[in-house]
Amino acid sequence: MELQSNVALVTGAGSGIGRAAALRLAAEGAAVGVLGHTRSELEKTVSDIREAGGAAIVLEADVADARAMQNAVDRLVTTFGGLDVVVANAGINGVWAPIDDLKPAEWDRTIEVNLRGTYVTFHTCVPQLKKRGGSVVVISSINGNRTFTTPGATAYSATKAAQVAMVQQLALELGRHRIRVNAVCPGAIETSINDNTTIRGKDETVVPAVFPDGDIPITGGKAGHSEDVAELVLFLASARSKHITGVPIYVDGAQGLLR
Repeated sequence: MELQSNVALVTGAGSGIGRAAALRLAAEGAAVGVLGHTRSELEKTVSDIREAGGAAIVLEADVADARAMQNAVDRLVTTFGGLDVVVANAGINGVWAPIDDLKPAEWDRTIEVNLRGTYVTFHTCVPQLKKRGGSVVVISSINGNRTFTTPGATAYSATKAAQVAMVQQLALELGRHRIRVNAVCPGAIETSINDNTTIRGKDETVVPAVFPDGDIPITGGKAGHSEDVAELVLFLASARSKHITGVPIYVDGAQGLLR
C-alpha cells in the first residue's frame, strides 16, 4: 500500500491507460478521482475500485473546460482532503491528414483536448499540490518525441511534443514546491483511442519503412497493455521516484528505436 493516505486525480480514467492507472493507484491505497466525460465508463471504474476495497469518486468534466475542471478538483479535495498525485492522461488522436487537407477546426480540436487540456489540468491542480508536494505524470507518446512516421499526425505529434516541453519546464518551476513532473511516452498500446481517430489521405503522407519481423522487438510485434503503462505511473507517483523529475520515459518495447 505505497500510496496509503494519498489522493490522486486521473483524467481520461474511463478506459484504456487512464482506467488501468486509476485501478493501480487505488490498489496501492490512493483515494482516486476518476475524471472523464463518459459517465457510464467512469462509474464502472469507480465500481471496480470500490469492489476491491478502494476509495474513488466519479468526476464528470471536460479537461479543456477550466470551470468544470476547477469544480471537479474542488469536489475531490472536499471529499478526500487534499491532492498528491495527478495523472494527466485524457487525450485524442483526432484527425490524421495531409497538412493541406487538415482543417483548422480539426487542428484546433486536437490542440484543445490534448494541449489545452494538459494546461488546464496543471492550472487547476497545482494550487492544491503546492500545499504538500506531490507528483504529476503526463501521458504523452513516442509520436512527436521519438518517432515521426505516423502518417498525417501533425496535430497529434505537435501536442505530444509540447507536453514533454511542458513537463520539463514545469519540473524546474515546481521543484521548489516539492512537486515532481514527468512524462510517460507509450508506443503501441491496446486501448480504444483509435475510436476517436480519423485518417484521410494516408497514401499522400506515409513514408514506407521496412522493419524486421515484428516492429515491437520485445513482444514480436504485439502491442503493449494499459497495465504496462500503469505500473510506470505507480512508480512515478510513489516515493520510489522521489529524485526523478523532468524526464520523458518510453514504454514502447523499443518500437521507437526502429522508426
